[in-house]
Amino acid sequence: MPQEPVIRLAVFLGVLAALLLAERLWPWRRATAARWLGNLGLGVAGALAVRATVPAAAVGAALWAEARGIGLLAGAPPWFSVPAALLALDLLVYAQHRVSHAVPLLWRLHRVHHADPDLDATTALRFHPLEILLSMALKMAAVVALGAPPVAVLAFEVLLNATAMFNHAAIRLPPRLEQALRLVLVTPEMHRTHHSEAKAETDSCFGFCLPWWDRIFGSYRAAPAAGEAVVIGLPGWRAAPQQRLDRLLLQPFRRAP
Repeated sequence: MPQEPVIRLAVFLGVLAALLLAERLWPWRRATAARWLGNLGLGVAGALAVRATVPAAAVGAALWAEARGIGLLAGAPPWFSVPAALLALDLLVYAQHRVSHAVPLLWRLHRVHHADPDLDATTALRFHPLEILLSMALKMAAVVALGAPPVAVLAFEVLLNATAMFNHAAIRLPPRLEQALRLVLVTPEMHRTHHSEAKAETDSCFGFCLPWWDRIFGSYRAAPAAGEAVVIGLPGWRAAPQQRLDRLLLQPFRRAP
């Protein structure tokens, strides 16, 4: 798929620009822009790490499996294989996210994301490159095992990136719209619970795209206990430098200041 990078970049830039504008028009809270340098830097570092290590990434794995007829969905009609692959990959992301909170070594990487003291669309880019590489390796293995169609994998990658930026965005939706949306999509209000400094709330609402897995597996919380006064981030890390890329890259290997 020679157009894959162009499609992904175009959607990413369009969604990010739209959400940053929405944060100005319908703000939930004003996030500090100083964090953007570190958050965007981590996003670029993660993308470069994947391209340098596995240039074809998940879509390439899907093309490789398709050419060899490998996987559970190999030979299935697109009307079944595409939605089945989308659902299976989203469930995988939910499970991986939940495990990253439960396994101490993985949590040290993932806490870089949670240490952001504010939330906005750029928080969706704030993942350590090592976590991105581990996630991509797991995704590629799942894509091959599933025999996921390449078009489904590309659609999932684009959708996951867009919905992650949306549910991290510091926007306030009208209550009725928010309640309707959370039936089919993880909303910003729902995901703010996950970024609460209260550990019981941090260990809930693990979905990135579909909200159903949290309800099925008992990790759903409707809202943080503090409501609008919810404190975002991790105790002990709020005062850490948030704009320096070198500090963020070393954060998994340091104790809380």
